[in-house]
Amino acid sequence: MQPLKASGSKEKILKRIRKALDVKVPQPFANIDNQTSVYTNDHHGLEMQFAKAFTELGGNFIYCEDASEFAQNFNTLLAEKNWNSIICWDKKLLELFAQKNISQITSFRDTATVDVCDAGITGCEFLVARTGTITLSSKQESGRTLSIFPPVHVVIAFTNQVVNDLKDAISEMKQKFPERLPSLMNFATGPSRTADIEKTLVVGVHGPREVFVFLIDEMMSDN
Repeated sequence: MQPLKASGSKEKILKRIRKALDVKVPQPFANIDNQTSVYTNDHHGLEMQFAKAFTELGGNFIYCEDASEFAQNFNTLLAEKNWNSIICWDKKLLELFAQKNISQITSFRDTATVDVCDAGITGCEFLVARTGTITLSSKQESGRTLSIFPPVHVVIAFTNQVVNDLKDAISEMKQKFPERLPSLMNFATGPSRTADIEKTLVVGVHGPREVFVFLIDEMMSDN
């Protein structure tokens, strides 16, 4: 069977395309900068920027001057929400809860428990100020589970984890994991929401319906 031949007009167009591809056109903007961010890199007041962006997306932001104020604010939230089952797998955060005599947290690892718990508590990799985004990864002790399955996601972060833009978060991740990036990097921006069904906004379909961020004005230790 002989291959079909292109029509006359089609062949003319294809010849013009091939001819145009052979001719190198000089770059009209040879000195254009593709690396510098178009957004102002303002490192002053990043916490306030994150709080504003995050709350506008429906998140709940609680600023804490130190770990003691965090304990007070967290206990107030517990009393208000009347949570019975709260899960946390992060060893550093569990140590913080133990130091502040917060005993309502369980570290038991069980899928069935996660499915019926009231809230899951995790740390994060970074907080992105400009977009109000929480950066998470599979390298965290909470893995891929506690930020997705519980109906409420509580994030405990520290001020040295706040960066200006997504580009900065990715750059910091490359420095933190120089040999290999985590198999999953999740950029969570506010509570889960979708408008796929009849264009009606529904919150909490693919993830938590509520997200709380406690930002403690202390440096997170890597030890």
